[in-house]
Amino acid sequence: MNKLTWALQILAALAFSAGGGMKLVTAPADLRADPAMGWATDFSDGAIRAIGAAEVAGGLGLIIPAATGIAPMLTPAAGVGLALLMGGAVYIHVQRNEPAVPPIVLGTLALAAGLLRAKRMRGAVGN
Repeated sequence: MNKLTWALQILAALAFSAGGGMKLVTAPADLRADPAMGWATDFSDGAIRAIGAAEVAGGLGLIIPAATGIAPMLTPAAGVGLALLMGGAVYIHVQRNEPAVPPIVLGTLALAAGLLRAKRMRGAVGN
């Protein structure tokens, strides 16, 4: 189960860090010009950057606390936070009549990784 937990954490961390990093390094005007990023037209430059920063922070939060043992409770919190962020993304995509499956999948992945890590932490405390 630990290998599955780490695999989910790493997969989610890579997906969120890549997506968030892209939002941070790509000019908002270029994002808005991309048909796959239609949602960006509804957000200010600062909001797009904040979303990207939240995704990168959440991605790091899925790995670093659990890997280092420093504040490991932040890993489940990162998973829940990313799932909530993706809940907002689902709402926006549905409002815009865009596909909502990608944020549903990413949110579920992040939530599963966080909850599995929380379960492992509880198990470790009980032993």
